[in-house]
Amino acid sequence: MTRGVFVTGTDTGVGKTTVACALLRRYAAADLRAVGMKPVAAGGGEENGDLAALAAAGNVDAPMSARCPYAFEDAIAPHLAASAAGVTIDIHRIQKSYEELSSRADRIVVEGAGGALAPLGEETDMLDIARALAVPVLMVVGIRLGCLNHALLTSLAIRARGLELVGWIANRIDPAMPCQDENVAALEHRLAAPRIASVAWGRADAPEWSANGAASQLFECR
Repeated sequence: MTRGVFVTGTDTGVGKTTVACALLRRYAAADLRAVGMKPVAAGGGEENGDLAALAAAGNVDAPMSARCPYAFEDAIAPHLAASAAGVTIDIHRIQKSYEELSSRADRIVVEGAGGALAPLGEETDMLDIARALAVPVLMVVGIRLGCLNHALLTSLAIRARGLELVGWIANRIDPAMPCQDENVAALEHRLAAPRIASVAWGRADAPEWSANGAASQLFECR
């Protein structure tokens, strides 16, 4: 049975692609057919750097139309990029692309664009994709000033949609931030989901995976 996970973040630039690629490499190392999906990419069209990284990390050959049904040239908010291209982002089309990938892969890592509530259209946002695909959510927290508020608000938004927050990852993106450990500890105390991993500054390719039940469930090979 194909299993998927939706990788969202507390903001743009917090390391969603880093985490998604790390998941794909781990699945591939376990001899699972793993493919990355970015339903909406804004910036560079089909030459988008995130799409290239996801393709390199997975081990499944799939058409771009399935891996990224909406690839826009403009590096702006997804709903604005879609509007500029004269396109309406259709959740149903994204579902169909996911189903196509499901026929090829054991694991699908779906990466959002921007933060969890980044708009897709007048009435839809990134979390509507996770809900339509019926997959659990993994939250990437960029550890920098303001991360406590951003992480707690993102967690609330995920749960308000009835989605499962399977866990979160602390990505230490600001090496100059004081009290990093204290901030991570505060999130561990306040978030109603376990920390799956930590990513050290400059070690994006080597997350420190947590030895807990949630991490084991996420990486369960069969």
